[in-house]
Amino acid sequence: MSQQAVGGRAEVSAATPTPEFDLVRVVDRSPLRDTPFDHIQMENVFPSGFYQRMLAALPAREKFHQLYHHDALRTDGSSTRLRFYLYRENLWRLPRVQRALWSKVVAALSSSELELAFKRKFRAALEDRFQIPAEQVRLYPVPILVRDQPGYRIGIHSDALSKAMTVQLYLPSDNAQSHLGTMFHTTRAKDGTDQPLAMRFLPASGYAFAVRKKESWHSAPTTTEADGERRSIMLTYYVDEKAAGFKRRTQRLGIFFGRYPKV
Repeated sequence: MSQQAVGGRAEVSAATPTPEFDLVRVVDRSPLRDTPFDHIQMENVFPSGFYQRMLAALPAREKFHQLYHHDALRTDGSSTRLRFYLYRENLWRLPRVQRALWSKVVAALSSSELELAFKRKFRAALEDRFQIPAEQVRLYPVPILVRDQPGYRIGIHSDALSKAMTVQLYLPSDNAQSHLGTMFHTTRAKDGTDQPLAMRFLPASGYAFAVRKKESWHSAPTTTEADGERRSIMLTYYVDEKAAGFKRRTQRLGIFFGRYPKV
């Protein structure tokens, strides 16, 4: 809210509403950790009341489409990862109340302010990789709501270099799935030298890291029927080079018409 001086005192103006959550502040207050690679762990990403409204307003399963990545596929060819692209033009598929809430989330995830906050946090890694000031690295944010079904897993990998920063915000109902968090690794070698670091899959928490070749190793544990569904938001900042940027924008137009990329 803005403040105005009235009679020598400050009064709060109702013209500017207080935001229900502030992702930039969450990033800024999260300390940078360098082991096993540069990353942050985020807590209380969304206030409790708004978080509960998010969970209550999750899109129905039929609004999601399957990801056909080899790690996510079952033996019958179906996928254990379901996706809903959090683009403004995709929200028309949702009922009005859901659309209103997720519009706020989409605006925050796609904002230039949030992108700059992550660039500030990972300045050293980004500038070492791209050899230009972090603010000048052209990126394209792709936010996706995911519902991982029992049997989902992904092996140790460092992410493709088409990505610059990877963010995941966890959306469990309680602490019962805390063991399902992403694992960070010091190596993918199976020689007993790996020293993994486990993220805890807790409500309104998450992590972010700068993508580095043969360094940002991470994986996700296999989920079971007892674990149930694993829900989260993936926010990926892709390198916005000319050809890659055109491809992303073309895919986004296709998503509006219901033509989803398979991977």
